[in-house]
This record gives sequence, C-alpha cells and structure tokens, in this order.
Amino acid sequence: MNMSRRTILKGASALPLALPLAAGNFGVAAQAQTAPTASGATEIPPILFVHGNGDHAALWITTLWRMESNGVPRERMLAINFTDPLARTEDTKPEPNKSSTEDQRRELGDAIKELKQRTGAPRVALVGNSRGGYPIRFTIKSGGAQDVSHAVLCGVPNHGVFDWDSNLGNEFNGRGPFLRSLNAGDSEVTPGTAFLTLRSDNMDKYAQPDGAILGKPGTPTGISFDGPALNGANNLVLGAVDHRETAYSPRAFREIFKFIAGREPDRIAITPEAEVRLSGLVTATPGGIQTNRPVAEASVEVFRVSPDSGERIGGAIHTSQTGANGRWGPAKVDPSWYLEIVLASAGSVTTHFYRSPFPRSSDIVHLRAARPLGPADAGAGSVVLMSRPRGYFGLPRDVVLFDGKEPTDVKPGVPTDSISTLRLSAAEAGRGVVALFNSERIVARAWPASENRIAVAELTY
Repeated sequence: MNMSRRTILKGASALPLALPLAAGNFGVAAQAQTAPTASGATEIPPILFVHGNGDHAALWITTLWRMESNGVPRERMLAINFTDPLARTEDTKPEPNKSSTEDQRRELGDAIKELKQRTGAPRVALVGNSRGGYPIRFTIKSGGAQDVSHAVLCGVPNHGVFDWDSNLGNEFNGRGPFLRSLNAGDSEVTPGTAFLTLRSDNMDKYAQPDGAILGKPGTPTGISFDGPALNGANNLVLGAVDHRETAYSPRAFREIFKFIAGREPDRIAITPEAEVRLSGLVTATPGGIQTNRPVAEASVEVFRVSPDSGERIGGAIHTSQTGANGRWGPAKVDPSWYLEIVLASAGSVTTHFYRSPFPRSSDIVHLRAARPLGPADAGAGSVVLMSRPRGYFGLPRDVVLFDGKEPTDVKPGVPTDSISTLRLSAAEAGRGVVALFNSERIVARAWPASENRIAVAELTY
C-alpha cells in the first residue's frame, strides 16, 4: 500500500503484535437522572461491540453509556469477550491461550446469533477496534452480510501493521494470505453492508511508515497513515487521536452513532443514573498471557474512598467471591462515589483498583490482576500504576502528571504507552498518589509491595 491510495478513497478521510467525579467532568451530565428515550432509538439496529488484541468488553463501557444516554436500550447492545483475545504468532499454528482468525470469526458469529435472538432483529450493526475489525470483515465476507447492516472499523489495521516478505503467516502482515484475501478486488468492502472506517491523522501507533513500534526504527513498514481506510467504504479522519481513541473517545462516539442511527446524537455527555449497579468478570493471565477465561474463587471487595486522599470511607460496600463463571457483583453504588475495588486470587498479586465515579450501571466491569512484581520492582516499598485502557498517554498532547510529575516512562510523540509505573520507598507505603490525565484525577493509596500488593489508578476516560 502507498500514499496514492488517498486519491481513490471515499470521504474526508492493545494491538500488541504477536511478534517478539465531580459531576460535570469527563463529559458526564450534572444531574443524576435516567437517560431519555430518543425518538427512533428502537429503530436503530442492535449493536455488537468488538474489542481488540488482548482486550475485553470493558473497554466499551463509556461508549455503551453514551449510547444509553441517547436512548439506545441497554438490552439492544452487546460487547463480546473473545475467550483468547491475543493473536497467534502464525495464524495457522496453534499456541496456548491465543486465537486464530478463524477462532475469532466463529466466536463473533455466535455473538451475532445471540444478539439477533435476544432482540428479534434481522440484522445487527458491528463496531470494532483494532484487531476486532478483522473478524468483522472476515464474517461479512464469509457470507455474513445478510446479518450485518453496518460495520464501523475504528483504527483497524486493514492493510496490516507491516507489509513485508517475512512473517507472512502473521495476520497483521498486509502481504500475508489473511489480509490479501480480505482486501482482494477493486472494492475492499462487501456489498450489502454499509462500511465506515475511522482513523487518526498520523498518531495511530499501528499505522506508521516507520517500524519503530516493531522494534525496527528506520525500517519502512510499507504502511502509511491511511492504512485503516478501505476502498469502497466511507473513510473519516478524526484528527490527533491515538489508536484506541479511534474507537473509545467522545469524538469517535459521535461518528459511530451518526453512521448507525442516521442522525446526530442528542448528547455526547453521559447522563448519570440515580442508582448504579456494577458487576463483571474476573479474567485470567496464564503465563502472563491475557485471556478472558474466568477465574473462580477470586474475592472482590468494593470500598467508597475519598476523592482527595484515596482513603476508605467506612467498610466494604460489597464483597463477593467468583464461581466457576468468574462473575463478581452486583455492587450497588452512588454515581458520585470514587471507588477502590480490591481483587485477590490465588497465584496473583492482590490488586487495588482506584476508579473515578461510575455514572451508570454496567455488567462489564471486568477485572484482571496487575502484572506480577518483578525484578524491576526489587527494593521498592510500593508499586503504583497509572493505567488508561481506552487510550494512550500523548506527550505533549495531553496533561499527564503522576505524583506531581510528568512520567519519564511515557515516550513523547506518537502515543504508544497506556501504563506508567511509580515505585516508592517502604516509608511511603500508605500515602496518597495523584494520577492526573487532562480532566480526570484519581488518588490511589500506595500498598506495601512486601504483601504482594499493587495499586492501580485506572482512568475511565
């Protein structure tokens, strides 16, 4: 693929490779109320959201809240959890706890059937981020167009992350058989389904001409900034958004809603509910590989905490233990409360998640234990992470301050980092640590590493 593709495209135009709340902030409406029913909301097709490589359904929480705030009924939406979300090194060679393109096509097909049966609708809309766009295109091209009215592909590396003669069996190779098959023909979309691609102008780390993200700086990838665009689709450039923001940002939501609903959304802000119930899935990381396989006998505690200090306000407001299905909850919380969610399970580090208020209910508040304490943490009295699952930290684009300083482990330029690590002395265990990303501010408490504990300030927006 080369830059000449721009002349034939319509419109304005954690994908890790398998190679080596104060009310009113964050786009949340100020008054707690039930979202109004927008006219024609039930005429919008049911929507199935598809996550990317190594991810899970929880990344779509804010998108689902915004859809609900525009009158889309909760029961007419579904966010899939792929069992093994990480791609294989070579698509046709099995790897433990990793999936092939066919595995993902099969699971997505089952989810489409489930949503159609639940709603009685003849067709559904599919929205995917990153690798999640591959099973969408594969399903539609394999005869699934009759089931899919709309396909929205957000930051999907439709022409690959690289285009090389080596590693041809990797699904992210634009020169490999999988993507060559999807992109064959003058049109790269399937008739009968409306296609929209959303991409960054030049800040998507997986649509870069230079191979730095692949560990090969100075080596051309064969991919240009417009790699996510498709011949025959509506192609739109969102501006200076990063790879995940092409799907999960307010800017992306507007375009997703408008394309599927055929009209502008009534609001971008999330309308809070008066009563919020939270639940989700505890997922496993066997051998450090991210999966969505359930974890049984994990304990989950939920505490209300001070927004200023991160200290607990009273005892646990919820405690539960997961069964064989890995589900926790439901926890009943107020939409104004900052929370600490504690996850403990055998063989994993006890993880203290500090979260901004949840303005609306969700049953996909999924939890994965933080990565184990390792050699780099030796001598640290406490380890605190700042995590942004729905985007990356862009410097100098964003205000990113961790414990009052710009983190040194976040690289400037094209946003590539979604986690920053802070290591403190033993004497500092127990103190508050401020994580600030633009308008969102979370205070986490530092827990003793000697007790095999890690604190995570997990950003929602």
